[in-house]
Amino acid sequence: MTVLARGGGLRLVLPVVLGTLLNAVNSSMIAVALVDIQHEFHAGAEVVWLVSGLYLATAVAQPTMGRLADRFGARRVFCWGLVIVMFAAVGAPFAPGLGWLVAARVLLGIGTSAAYPSGVSLIRQGISGEATNALGAISAAGQVAVALGPPLGGVLVLLAGWRSIFWVNLPIAALSLVLVLLWVPRDRAPRSTSVGLDPWGILLFAAAMVGLLVFLLEFRWVYLAAAAVLGIVLLWWELRVSHPFIDVRMLRANRPLSRTYARVAVTYVVFYTIFYGVPQWLEQGRLLSSAEAGLVVLPIAGMGIVATVVATRRPRWPLLVIGSAGLLVGSLALLLVGASTPVLLLVIVSAVLGIPNGFNSLGNQTAMYAAAPSSQIGTASGLYRTSQYIGANLAAALVGLGLGDHATDSGLHLLAVVISVISAGLLAAALLRRKS
Repeated sequence: MTVLARGGGLRLVLPVVLGTLLNAVNSSMIAVALVDIQHEFHAGAEVVWLVSGLYLATAVAQPTMGRLADRFGARRVFCWGLVIVMFAAVGAPFAPGLGWLVAARVLLGIGTSAAYPSGVSLIRQGISGEATNALGAISAAGQVAVALGPPLGGVLVLLAGWRSIFWVNLPIAALSLVLVLLWVPRDRAPRSTSVGLDPWGILLFAAAMVGLLVFLLEFRWVYLAAAAVLGIVLLWWELRVSHPFIDVRMLRANRPLSRTYARVAVTYVVFYTIFYGVPQWLEQGRLLSSAEAGLVVLPIAGMGIVATVVATRRPRWPLLVIGSAGLLVGSLALLLVGASTPVLLLVIVSAVLGIPNGFNSLGNQTAMYAAAPSSQIGTASGLYRTSQYIGANLAAALVGLGLGDHATDSGLHLLAVVISVISAGLLAAALLRRKS
């Protein structure tokens, strides 16, 4: 680790950034390929499971991969995750049916889930002191992937068909794998596999998360009831086992970390409500084409990248206060737009909505990084991502309730009121945290 500490930080951060790109790229590119896949397999609405399947797999697999990284070594888990990605990317284009393709997407979600928690663990081991620049690079790269995923996927589908969105994983994963093997020191010898892994905790957590997320996707109360029961059993088990998968006692004692997870989930409810809801309104309420709507919302990701760079260079700024205030201003700005709003003004509103993303992303990651115990940084990083995906699915449900089958000005304004209230609460909490 001394090589990294003496100036090899870039050699560590670059392969980690490449690995973490894969999850965001696969989450966003699929949107432009769904219609072609639907026609290929003569499918109906069930094609949505290509999106939901990856989200479900990612929400469950992130902390699981983090736990494995804590137990068996971050470099080892990072590399095996990339191997899984490449295996899924090779197999998916040859899927004989939609079910097999969904299974490949789930496997892809599991593989891409290894990069972030094990990558943050590698950063903790290889970079002494603050890691703001490294976390900022991960945050900025993720927003670049979200911004470029749909247009990149559109070009690939146009030139080479829907199968190409899976092939694109191969060069990224292979380059990341080669760089890790060349530049990152080997892990220490793993501990005994019979101590501390808590397989029952992992299974109970996975089952509870699947129940909760399926409920948020389909609003069937039986899934919520099942998730609640499984959550209670998980809590009971984790309090009695000696080496729990989710250290409930630690979370209860480590309030800064617990607050960070809650804040991440709530922040992403607002972000993904904007990310999902605004494009839908632009197409159905403002009557723009899908391409025009994509261009209008592009500043959301673009300004997020700029804000991340600015925040990284000013790490002492009150990042969460700025980010929460920006969310509130952007949410209130949505109350001023309607079907007759000029496109230029809509682009300006999108830019305003993008500014807080960089500050919130870096601020929350930095808070998690500082609060997480070193011995559990992988698991803690995975739970951070799980909190993000819970927020994403809550947002999808909120957008469905607010906009319904056809987005209107009144539906958009209703969502704007809701997320303004949430943003005001986030701002109040951030200000109180600064004073305490």
